[in-house]
Amino acid sequence: MSAPEDGSQPVTFEAQHGPALTDEEAHRLWILEALKTEGKAAGRIAFIFVSDQALHAMNVRHLLHDDYTDILTFPYAYDPVEAEIFISVDRVRDNAQSLGVAPDDELRRVMIHGILHMCGYGDKTPDEQAAMRAREDTYLQRWGN
Repeated sequence: MSAPEDGSQPVTFEAQHGPALTDEEAHRLWILEALKTEGKAAGRIAFIFVSDQALHAMNVRHLLHDDYTDILTFPYAYDPVEAEIFISVDRVRDNAQSLGVAPDDELRRVMIHGILHMCGYGDKTPDEQAAMRAREDTYLQRWGN
């Protein structure tokens, strides 16, 4: 995968709420490798980390869903993949605690979940959810390798 022609990074991270992502380059390479494995090219993908309140407001405004969520993915193109992926760091932290997993592990699960949506995976039916979870697990096992 190559960077966009203007020399900028294809995958960026912005912390509007909470701590900044540690080791951005390792996360960027992991995401790019997942896209490559899924047969997709990377355009511009922005991960934006926000508060529960900010993501809830976006969920209401854009999807008319009056509930809290951990992620909203706004697709702009599917190949190459271009999207803004908003993640609630509050929701990720709370979910990690209730699931008994490390917050960083839960954050990576949510990040790859958004990427998998951009690769055509859904999560509306039980079968889709099972397929999504299996792919998430595959990429989580590859983290750091």
